[in-house]
Amino acid sequence: MEFIVEFISQPWHWAVSGAMIVFVMFLLLWFGGEFGVSSNLRTMCAIGGAGKKHEFFNYNWKNQIWNLVFIGGAVIGGIIATTFLASPEPVKIAASTQVYLASVGISTPQTLAEGTGFAPKEIFENIGTLPNLIILLLGGFLIGFGTRWAGGCTSGHAISGLANLQAPSLVAVIGFFIGGLLMAWVIMPQLLSL
Repeated sequence: MEFIVEFISQPWHWAVSGAMIVFVMFLLLWFGGEFGVSSNLRTMCAIGGAGKKHEFFNYNWKNQIWNLVFIGGAVIGGIIATTFLASPEPVKIAASTQVYLASVGISTPQTLAEGTGFAPKEIFENIGTLPNLIILLLGGFLIGFGTRWAGGCTSGHAISGLANLQAPSLVAVIGFFIGGLLMAWVIMPQLLSL
């Protein structure tokens, strides 16, 4: 059993994830399914009876149970990975990225107690302050509104939409990348300086 845990918890090449995504997308396309995380919110509302109040939620939600199982598996997998398979080593971040992060006031965690690089303390240490709460609420609203307006989330468009060769998904993914670059290089440094 120890060998299996050691094998699973070692760093894997990125191509393994890519191959698994391709395999899952092939199965979804073969069986007529679509992938998207944000669609689970619609499914949960439909399960709760929102279809009685609004036509958007009035559909056969039982066809989407597999997607809820996927999200549940992602949560359970995350708990297992962080509880039983966590590496004591910090995330390996390129030296140039560390220099840039330091220039905007984010230190690179070096130990498990410091977050191992996944969640720098500078981003979360003042989370309860009024400016940060406003940013979180505004950001949450924009994400929810943008997901609904774009007809799906990043995973739905980038994985499922592009696999189906949908032009609107290509436009959405290009927008996601532009937004991500603007956030990382323009907006986030300004927010961290507040």
